[in-house]
Amino acid sequence: MRTTKIEWTERTWNPVTGCTKISAGCEHCYAETMARRLCAMGNPKYHNGFQSTIHPEDLIGPMRWKKPSTIFVCSMSDLFHSDVPFDFIDKVLGVIRNTPQHNYQILTKRAERMTEYFASRVIPSNVWIGVTVENLKVKSRIDYIRNLKASVRFISCEPLLEDLGELDLTGINWIIVGGESGVQARPMKGEWVLNIKQQADKNNIPFFFKQWGTWSVDGIKGNKKINGKLLQGKIVQNMPNARK
Repeated sequence: MRTTKIEWTERTWNPVTGCTKISAGCEHCYAETMARRLCAMGNPKYHNGFQSTIHPEDLIGPMRWKKPSTIFVCSMSDLFHSDVPFDFIDKVLGVIRNTPQHNYQILTKRAERMTEYFASRVIPSNVWIGVTVENLKVKSRIDYIRNLKASVRFISCEPLLEDLGELDLTGINWIIVGGESGVQARPMKGEWVLNIKQQADKNNIPFFFKQWGTWSVDGIKGNKKINGKLLQGKIVQNMPNARK
């Protein structure tokens, strides 16, 4: 049962909330907006607003979900934020190992710290590891995951902020692309998307186009639902084969 609007996953699990901005993709962070709104509404989990906070009480969550699901870990944070102790990440990974019926998607902008963590630890077989690559400046993040022993290694180009040029997709198993949403959203051009898709197709990598966002394929600012998710007239939302 899908419990989130994020189309490339089925559930979200947030044993950590809050974050700090480290690159261009963070500028108009949806999680920050949502966290501050939940704080204002009196939600106790977000009493710290968007300050990085661990939630040991939430570790039990996936153990209660019996139906096998694809779970996005820390949709409201970054598991590898410097404020999250390695011993707490150990506990998160412990839950993941103990719930093999699920697949877990861990997406980070802190590829260096993630690599440091996994240098002395084995990645559970039901974990997908991904990095956000929103512009040319952070393309090097891909290098940190291509050799990791994860069942799926993926890149998320969302929000895609410029043409990424040629990509070294060695070791990559899945690519997500999406435009930015919100009042201050930055436009995404169709040729940027197609450049990535063509490279994915050439390398037989599943490609998932999430949305155009606030700016349409024609470069007109409007409603993201109306702008939709058609790419060259089709919905292209391919998922990887999860290898356990």
